[in-house]
Amino acid sequence: MNYRITTSSYFDATAKKLAKKYPSFKDDLINFGKTLLENPLQGAELAPGIRKIRMAIKSKSKGKSGGARVITYNFITKEMEGEIVLLLIYDKENASTAKVSILKEIIKEEGFPL
Repeated sequence: MNYRITTSSYFDATAKKLAKKYPSFKDDLINFGKTLLENPLQGAELAPGIRKIRMAIKSKSKGKSGGARVITYNFITKEMEGEIVLLLIYDKENASTAKVSILKEIIKEEGFPL
C-alpha cells in the first residue's frame, strides 16, 4: 500500500517550537518520516488508526526513550492508498501521553474521516 504523510496544524505549531529548541530536529523528523513510510504500523496503538510512536532527537542525546512522541492517525483514502496524519508531537520531558478523546477531537477538527 502507498501512503502519503500530512500534518495537522497542531503538529506544525509544536514542531516549529521543537525545531528552535533542538538543532537536529529537522533532520530527525525527515528520518522519522522515512521510517514511518517503511512501517506505518509502528508504535503503540492508542485507538483504531491512532498510534503513539517514539522519535529520537539527536540533540537531546537520550535516544528514543527520552526524545519526542509523535501521535499519528492512519486511514485509507482509496484502494491501495492511505494517508498518515502527524497529529501531535510533544517532548517526552513536557508530557507523558495524550488522551484519546482529545485526539479524536483534533481529527474531527482537522476534517479527517474518523
